[in-house]
Amino acid sequence: MGRITRLFRYEQTSGLIVIAAVLLALVAANSPLAGIYALVHHTPVHFRFGPLVIDEPLVQWINEGLMVIFFLVVGLEIKRQLLEGHLANYKRAVLPVFAALGGMTFPAVIYASLNWADPIALRGWAIPTATDIVLALGVLSLLGSRVPVSLRIFLTALAIFDDIGAVIVVGFFLWGAALRHASSRCRPSNPRFYFN
Repeated sequence: MGRITRLFRYEQTSGLIVIAAVLLALVAANSPLAGIYALVHHTPVHFRFGPLVIDEPLVQWINEGLMVIFFLVVGLEIKRQLLEGHLANYKRAVLPVFAALGGMTFPAVIYASLNWADPIALRGWAIPTATDIVLALGVLSLLGSRVPVSLRIFLTALAIFDDIGAVIVVGFFLWGAALRHASSRCRPSNPRFYFN
């Protein structure tokens, strides 16, 4: 038990777990194991509390449950840095914001330029604006103490501001169109949250 406890005290352990999980998922999704991967990924998970029933596939529990906890923890760290840490200085805090704007704009422009002739594909221009913050922080943690604290905080803030901006862009530009499209095609017959 002591070795496992010591292993999880190292910062690199979380990065290794993230990278290993990504590689395992890529191999499983693109191999003969794809059926098993999809089965596990979409396994129904039910939660009941009195009359409230939540019925979601496993992937939704991960996306809407575990990722919320992850963003809460990372957001609290950025708040601490903005209030009393390396980003408390206005000039230091503005740099990752502008870097995130550039990191959102250029992928969207590249995507739009490559798909300009296809009006349907062009509708997805907002999707490449998001950075995969979990993967970015996992790779960053692999470098451990070799990365200066100020650079680590800058890159973490950049990834978070990029994700916040991408969520706003996707929500503002794509959500309304997606809702209109979905409501014109079908009516939900099985709500995800319901009372029994």
